[in-house]
Amino acid sequence: LGNGGSTLHALRCLEEQYGDQWTSFTVLLIHSGGYSQRLPNASALGKIFTALPLGDPLYQMLELKLAMYIDFPRHMRPGVLVTCADDIELYSTGATETITFDKPGFTALAHPSELAVGTTHGVFVLDPCSLSGKGGLEYGLCYRFLHKPDVETMQQSGAVCVRQGHPQLSCPGSHGDSGTASECVYTDSVFYIDHSTAKRLLEFYKRMGTLCCEIDAYGDFLQALGPGATPDYTKNTRNVSREDPGLVAVRQQLYSLLQGTALNVIVLNNSHFYHIGTTQEYLFHFTAESKLRFELDLQPVAFSIFPDRAKTLDQLSIIQSVLEPGCVVGPGSVIEYSRIGPEVSVGKGSIVSGSYINFTVDIPSNCFLSSVSVKITDRVEYVTMAFGVGDDLKKSVKLLSDIHCLQFFGASLPECLDLWSIEPSDQLFSGEDTRLGLWTARIFPVCSTLSESVRMSLNMLNSVQHKSAFKLSGFQLLSVEEMLTYKDVEDMLKFRKQVYDEICLQRQKEKSDY
Repeated sequence: LGNGGSTLHALRCLEEQYGDQWTSFTVLLIHSGGYSQRLPNASALGKIFTALPLGDPLYQMLELKLAMYIDFPRHMRPGVLVTCADDIELYSTGATETITFDKPGFTALAHPSELAVGTTHGVFVLDPCSLSGKGGLEYGLCYRFLHKPDVETMQQSGAVCVRQGHPQLSCPGSHGDSGTASECVYTDSVFYIDHSTAKRLLEFYKRMGTLCCEIDAYGDFLQALGPGATPDYTKNTRNVSREDPGLVAVRQQLYSLLQGTALNVIVLNNSHFYHIGTTQEYLFHFTAESKLRFELDLQPVAFSIFPDRAKTLDQLSIIQSVLEPGCVVGPGSVIEYSRIGPEVSVGKGSIVSGSYINFTVDIPSNCFLSSVSVKITDRVEYVTMAFGVGDDLKKSVKLLSDIHCLQFFGASLPECLDLWSIEPSDQLFSGEDTRLGLWTARIFPVCSTLSESVRMSLNMLNSVQHKSAFKLSGFQLLSVEEMLTYKDVEDMLKFRKQVYDEICLQRQKEKSDY
């Protein structure tokens, strides 16, 4: 469906459940995270339940979103506020300024960003006469919306603004003093749809019957808006993850439906937009000297038992985990919802999620480990996905002869298969379409215990790292795609609860000892 299709589906569910009542609702609609291929530790439970190294007990992204938007409903007419699960908007406005969602059509928040940020986000072409660049908040109209444009398109469309340097108003990342000017664009985040426009979208969805393609709530809704919108984008499939045959026709129908609808913009001159949707962003914001870490006061150790608090403490992120005395964690690594034994060493810049490691092992640097409980028959079993943090799980090829283009932990996939005694064939990949990639490769062994599944997957990484054989024949093997099909969320939450209870118990014990 895509996040646009799921938005339409959610509107339909609201109407089915509440009838005409929903016309008076103010709705917060969060895209909870699709496959999360660029941050796979969020794939099984959804990005909206990503744990933050903050709070006692922990906050998840959901709590942070609710806290950030807590003032909005008081200044909002009936309608729907649409947001993603993996972005954080922090802003400051004057004492008398309020963010109000009360205009017909769409209303979007806009943030000053460097041009490079604009290439991976939505960019507003604003009417420059309506904006002064002064104050924390301004209301304006958007002439045209660009979806992930290149720098040349931004410049030609008039999206690039030159702002006189001002300590509060400078684009994030620019280093200008008060006398210099910096180029920036205004990028998107949250947007509001008033009730009558939401109703029009819902009627469109009902007429469509079954959607046959992925619709993007940002690219496909917002590009149709504003007086400068043209239907050219409907044929541009450059940013589409999968090109379905009906996509262009559906986009054209959406364009006809929304053409002429206003796109109001609330410009937050003093704001920062942060994205935590990839392993690199996740590691940077949680462990490095990032602005977000400072602004939210993210903690190196959050709701965890971490005995050796002195070791490289500042560049870590330990989230609801139990680490036993003796284990070592390298700088720049994140450990979440895990139990780590005394003879474990974790390298630099690694992610370990939902794992139980009770054996002697050196986990390499830049390694990604995430365990998933699965139920294939009627009993719970375990699979641990293991990759390099930079591996591209979205990349796929169509032909078996091209799988050498796929990289796994620094080696080509055929090299790895050879080390693991796995024969390359079409049966090696899951899924109905011919997408051959790390996401669909059946390479991860199913085990009867959590710790055994971690051990097996670490053996796979070890064999690739040292070019030594490790036979996987004899195991049932799953792809990440299949792990999500068979996932047992209840069992994963049970393990998290055990870790939670152990932390609470240990704290009580420490209090009574003290």
